[in-house]
Amino acid sequence: MPTGLSVHIGLNQVDPVAYDGWSGELNACEQDAADMARLAGAAGFEVTGPLLGAAATAEAVTSALETAAGRLAEGDILFLTYSGHGGQVPDLNHDETGDRLDGTWVLYDRQLVDDELFALFGKFAKGVRIWMLSDSCHSGTVARRLPEVLSAGELGRRFDTDDPHEVGRRLRAMPQPVQSAVYARDRDLYDRIQKTCTAKDLAKIDASVLHISGCQDNQTSADGAVNGLFTGTLLEVWRGGAFPGSYRALHREIVKRMPPDQTPHLVMAGAERPAFARQRPFTI
Repeated sequence: MPTGLSVHIGLNQVDPVAYDGWSGELNACEQDAADMARLAGAAGFEVTGPLLGAAATAEAVTSALETAAGRLAEGDILFLTYSGHGGQVPDLNHDETGDRLDGTWVLYDRQLVDDELFALFGKFAKGVRIWMLSDSCHSGTVARRLPEVLSAGELGRRFDTDDPHEVGRRLRAMPQPVQSAVYARDRDLYDRIQKTCTAKDLAKIDASVLHISGCQDNQTSADGAVNGLFTGTLLEVWRGGAFPGSYRALHREIVKRMPPDQTPHLVMAGAERPAFARQRPFTI
């Protein structure tokens, strides 16, 4: 019988010492992680954590994924969720196209660069499935402009306020000035990380990865009072297990219910396994 492990990460704030005085306060990320852990446990997954707030360090996340990689074999599955701020650092190993920026998860003590995440995925055995949900956004520039491009009525509907400062606080992206200050201060660290995670290494992923993100790369993900907009919509669609469809069907139904400026994205990486996307979510 296959084994299912799950790791859930949620941060309502980060260590301001690590982020040039910015604490990144959010409302619902830790609840997102708790809700995903609850669903995973009910579906028979062995749950790690959840890793919340100060417990969600780069070392803790890395350790949890390395432990999972050591335990899972062909036919097994990892369910990984992240809810919090996203960030960006300059892409030095040329594994990105377009804006030449690497996305990050803004963990409590430092950013986890997407190169690191995919290097960790490279430690999983062939035939392992990895389902990843990330309710965050990476573009601080887009986040800053959102109050300028949405009407007051739309801002009020989405964020319960039309105040630009409050709207900015309810978006899950590290502000651009903070990104710049943190990278300038910790450039040696983030450059070293990318130099050790080369584009060639990132191509060597034997596991099959199915990633559903809360928005497109050029969009923002909204926080909420209870859950993030993406996570809350997923829970509505799933309906406690009443939803009968596949991963792709789940993604399509979530997209139908989301506003046009936040479109969840499904992408597959690693070893090709088309049947993975046709399977039922939360199934081991």
